[in-house]
Amino acid sequence: MIDTSRLPLTRDLVLVGGGHAHALVLRKWGMKPLPGARLTVINPGPTAPYSGMLPGFAAGHYAREELDIDLVRLARFAGARVVLAAAENIDTAARLVHVPGRPPIAYDVASIDIGITSAMPDLPGFAEHGIPAKPLGRFAGRWAAFREGDGPAHVAVIGGGVAGVELILAMAYALRSRGRLAQATLIDSGKALRAIGGKASQSLRRALVEQGVRLEENARIERIEDSYIVLQDGREILSDFTTGAAGARPYGWLADSGLDVNDGFIRVSETLQSSDPQVFAAGDCAHMDFAPRPKAGVYAVRQAPVLYHNLRALMTGDPLRKYRPQKDYLKLISMGSKEALGERFGTTLTGSLMWSWKNRIDQAFMEKFRDLPAMEAPPLPAEHTLDMEAALGDKPMCGGCGAKVGRDALFGTLAGLGTANRDDITPLPGDDAALLTIGGVKQVISTDHLRSFTNDPVAMTRIAAVHALGDIWAMGAEPQAATANLILPRMSSALQARTLQEIMGAATEVMQAAGAAIIGGHTSLGDELTIGFTVTGLCPRPAITLAGAKPGDALILTKPLGSGVLMAAEMAGEAEGDWVAAALEQMSQPQGAAARILKDAHAMTDVTGFGFLGHLLGICEASRAGAEVFTGKIPLMQGAAELADRGIRSSLFPANQAALPELKTSGWQDLLFDPQTAGGLLAAVAADQAGELLDQLRVAGYPAALVGKVTEGSGAVTLSAAPRPTGAGHH
Repeated sequence: MIDTSRLPLTRDLVLVGGGHAHALVLRKWGMKPLPGARLTVINPGPTAPYSGMLPGFAAGHYAREELDIDLVRLARFAGARVVLAAAENIDTAARLVHVPGRPPIAYDVASIDIGITSAMPDLPGFAEHGIPAKPLGRFAGRWAAFREGDGPAHVAVIGGGVAGVELILAMAYALRSRGRLAQATLIDSGKALRAIGGKASQSLRRALVEQGVRLEENARIERIEDSYIVLQDGREILSDFTTGAAGARPYGWLADSGLDVNDGFIRVSETLQSSDPQVFAAGDCAHMDFAPRPKAGVYAVRQAPVLYHNLRALMTGDPLRKYRPQKDYLKLISMGSKEALGERFGTTLTGSLMWSWKNRIDQAFMEKFRDLPAMEAPPLPAEHTLDMEAALGDKPMCGGCGAKVGRDALFGTLAGLGTANRDDITPLPGDDAALLTIGGVKQVISTDHLRSFTNDPVAMTRIAAVHALGDIWAMGAEPQAATANLILPRMSSALQARTLQEIMGAATEVMQAAGAAIIGGHTSLGDELTIGFTVTGLCPRPAITLAGAKPGDALILTKPLGSGVLMAAEMAGEAEGDWVAAALEQMSQPQGAAARILKDAHAMTDVTGFGFLGHLLGICEASRAGAEVFTGKIPLMQGAAELADRGIRSSLFPANQAALPELKTSGWQDLLFDPQTAGGLLAAVAADQAGELLDQLRVAGYPAALVGKVTEGSGAVTLSAAPRPTGAGHH
């Protein structure tokens, strides 16, 4: 039997946007992936809001997080890489998707589901003083802050279609229930609610009156100001929060894509293919030439099974299916309070029962993404060695530093090697890098590689490069040269070339910014992506080692802890997408500027695989000193404490904890043993300089903290009792 997980990758499928159709495709893909296909999803942020629940959120019936589909978690379930950025162009000739800040992403088959915007670039003052209702994420954040404010509130919605009426009713209800509504206005350049039946229109107009909404029809807007709207007839309408829901506007870059468009929307055939058969489109950004329909989420949801089949079929050579949209659909329209209007085929019903029905449909849709089915690991062969289960452990092996060998095993082996009998090598047992002397010049050299914990080679390369440079920065050296050591998963030669271009582009960017040149490397194929670098640095002054800490020194840490737990949780589908996105960003932060600020440190190391306490122990043992750790001052990554309290640990945690068995930790304090990837610098500095150094680090963008002090007593590490940290990783 062939192990499908080891089959080579041969085709790139790229989903541009995290719209409803693509979210459903990702879910179906996770339950039945296509061997040989590498799946990528590109989206501006880690979540994709569900439009059906926006009015309920605006009214206060749903919490902000209830709106969101977690695309990072969904991508992990689907085995996809997720790229958190907004696509800005698709080159159909070269088959490349252009994303700012990274190399272009190549595709064999692509699909676009980026939704629409309700921005009004032609309306004077809207860009400065208005907030479009779509994209939903930005609107939801701004509205939540405004809704929870104080004092009388004036709000206005531009656009008298169903979406605009739903929104102004929800906003008016939310503000009235808080005793803040001064005025709510709905403005339309023509007649409001002209797209729905007369009975439904009458019911919604009555709801506007009941909620105290002022309706301005046939009213043209001259300009938007900060706290009011000027109409062309000279009247002014007070509004502290102005939003737009007037029609669907396509994103501008679609018109420049070379694909056939209709008013800026991508024309698609019955198979959902664009004018380029390798590019599909779905949801609101697509125009169904064969059966034009108004923009509605129901079509995206119904398109998903056909899109999923056709994306696979194009890569397998199977026949494509046709999508046939229904002629009419049940419209469920929120009315502010927990009441809704239902309309289909001219029949209209209103009331709380309609709201319950709508809520049940919306919750059922979101439940598909909250409760992803657990895909069981294949069972062990019936016949295996006695200690196989113990070696496998009870969870998958972590990536990054979580996959490394434990401290005791490593040091036990290194201790038996002895030192080279050479005058040009300065022995520094346990230190971050080797110190060489060449022609009177001091040079440090180190090597490090990481087992990938993210499917995005660019993100992984940036983190691996920062991680490898950490050893150079920790010794106060200036990066000089690097060689890359890469293991790629088995893939076709075309995918090898694409992947190498992405990796080397990202590596060159990080190394050049650090002042180092990439001078070569080595590549091979294996089971999984592994990225490493051998790095050298020059020491213009005496190297900073582990051995110089003095009792009384202050201990400064430049980055928050928690990457090991967060990546372990992400592998298990337990971490929230915005936590993972923030962690990847923090791991990608170079430490060169921090190292220059800390150039006069007495001792310094970078916090990586052995965890904070393991690396602190290294300083204490080399310096023949002890340390007191202010546990309440330790900066933590967003979500790390919550995950640790839930019992999630990196696979290297037990080995790290064994290095200091006398320290009994539990819950969030276990993060002190958490293996870090591309972690911060831990420096022992003169106590009278600590305050100024912290200020400089924070100005330079580091969430640095004073986390302890050096004490007497060789190797003695103590923890001070303190409350749980608030988390420096939250910004």
